[in-house]
Amino acid sequence: MNGRRPGPAGATPARPTSRDVAERAGVSQATVSLVLRDRWNGRVSPARAEAVRAAARELGYRPNLAARNLRLGQRRTALLVVPALTTEFFARVHSGAARMAAEHDIGVVLYPSPAGVGPAPDPFASASATLDGVIASSMAADALAALRDGGVPLVMLDSEPGREPAVATVNPDIADGMRQVTGHLLELGHRTFGHIAASVDTWTFHARARVLREELAAAGTARLVAAEAAALSVREGMLAAERALRADPRPTALVCDDDVLAAGACKAARRMGLRVPEDVSVTGIDDLVLAGAVEPELTTVRLPAEEMGAAGLGSLLTVLRGERAGNTLLPVELLTRGSTAPPPADGPPGGR
Repeated sequence: MNGRRPGPAGATPARPTSRDVAERAGVSQATVSLVLRDRWNGRVSPARAEAVRAAARELGYRPNLAARNLRLGQRRTALLVVPALTTEFFARVHSGAARMAAEHDIGVVLYPSPAGVGPAPDPFASASATLDGVIASSMAADALAALRDGGVPLVMLDSEPGREPAVATVNPDIADGMRQVTGHLLELGHRTFGHIAASVDTWTFHARARVLREELAAAGTARLVAAEAAALSVREGMLAAERALRADPRPTALVCDDDVLAAGACKAARRMGLRVPEDVSVTGIDDLVLAGAVEPELTTVRLPAEEMGAAGLGSLLTVLRGERAGNTLLPVELLTRGSTAPPPADGPPGGR
């Protein structure tokens, strides 16, 4: 027995307490507190300390540090989980969160995935982790399973609203961004589209594909003639675009899930003897520095990365005050540049 009272059938199991850990380990609650706060050395035997840590792991216990810090007046700490800080977008998210944190005297610990883009390892493996809350990108969501029963408030960025265990979400209006891209290309006269999609299984990329298909279907005369998935790199975007540009009929517009893929698409067009935008228009999403460095400059959707980081930290502070944060939707902006133009008047080159 772990000391917890069973709830009614179907009820959510009670969160384990320090008393449960003490009973499982056969020690006092004071000993549990010393071990989990890393103050046991010289006061508790190594064997008992390990028994406490093992009991905490078995029960899934994590200290309610937010409440403790509020009682003691200690500085709060938030963890920011992102796929890779080397990615400009997430560096900007961190910048926004750090700026907001400085204004409210809260520490921010950055936890990027060592593998780069993709799920991060579980950052909560230590039972003594001293965190008041977490802000995380949906692209690192697999790292967060331990939070489900851990009692640590979680704010998700770029994630499906209402998804458990998040207490709040902060999203760019990605659906509106894709509508703006599609509307721009349709107004230019494009009717044959290719989609260079990110091969990342997250809500934000699924939403881009869904909205693109919906907008083309609503237009009636337009169609998606090629859809290729690619890892988030220039090379993979180039290879995917080469495959898309071999479709029959050849697309006159390539809609890319982000600017890195779009840079690869521009490279693919040049390698195939096509001109951007005279023969094929290319669009991206993000508005990275890269968008202004390619030639021609990239038509793209600016996602408010810094604002997302700041809003995520703000939502977490709201939750820590005991208030409901809800879901925040931030506006996006289409930036039209040189990579888009009307389709060629005589059809795709090569007679197709």
